[in-house]
Amino acid sequence: MSEDLNYINYSCYFTVFREGEQFVSYNALSMVISGEMELNDGENRKVFRSGDVYLVRKNQLLKFLKKPGEGAGFKSLSIRFDDGMLKQMSTEERFAVPEKVKTPVFIELSHVPHLKYFMESLLHYQDLLENKSPELAFLKQKEALLLLFGYDPSLKNILYDISEPYKINLEEFMLKNYHFNVKLDRFAYLTGRSLAAFKRDFEKIFGTAPGKWLLQRRLQEARYLLEKGKKISDIYLDLGFEDLSHFSFAFKKQFGLPPSKLSL
Repeated sequence: MSEDLNYINYSCYFTVFREGEQFVSYNALSMVISGEMELNDGENRKVFRSGDVYLVRKNQLLKFLKKPGEGAGFKSLSIRFDDGMLKQMSTEERFAVPEKVKTPVFIELSHVPHLKYFMESLLHYQDLLENKSPELAFLKQKEALLLLFGYDPSLKNILYDISEPYKINLEEFMLKNYHFNVKLDRFAYLTGRSLAAFKRDFEKIFGTAPGKWLLQRRLQEARYLLEKGKKISDIYLDLGFEDLSHFSFAFKKQFGLPPSKLSL
């Protein structure tokens, strides 16, 4: 996901748009204004439509697909919560984050009326909130957090946790997440390792360099899916390839024939 200095963002797209890199580096509360937002964390896939509200956790792998609606582009509103602000609030409350617990990458909150009303109210402040009134933006961020915690105090366990990822099982993580389009340093970070340690541990486990393994693993899965009748257009982005030409070139180099020969 792209990063900038704005903590309250209004976005608009008139064509189907996918995030280039599928790594979430910040916590965010979002609402779809028009069109559809499809989120996919590799296990759960959910489509959010106009008026839907959801919370996304930071330091996660997540695929985004933004689709414009009929007669309108895709429009959304997001509030990002930076670590400095979260640390300040948790310190003021003397809140101690408990032991890490497994929670969903994204949480639907469309059923919480006061959160929906709050997000809708921000549409009236768009001109002020976009780079013109940082004081107001900060107040609205804080208000959003208070509303979230008023709805579910346990969300503090998620949002106030600004610690670095801890070292986890690398083999299990990579076999689950090889299809996400992120750089090696992102994979390293999420497994609790430096890039050098990640590469070293990876070669010990898989017997090859991570970049080479990722390409081969994605191509093997692509061939399997094509032989099962899947269309090229339906798989290459989901398997972490940047574009169709990159996928086709790599596939032909690996298997000696273009993917179109296997696709129905």
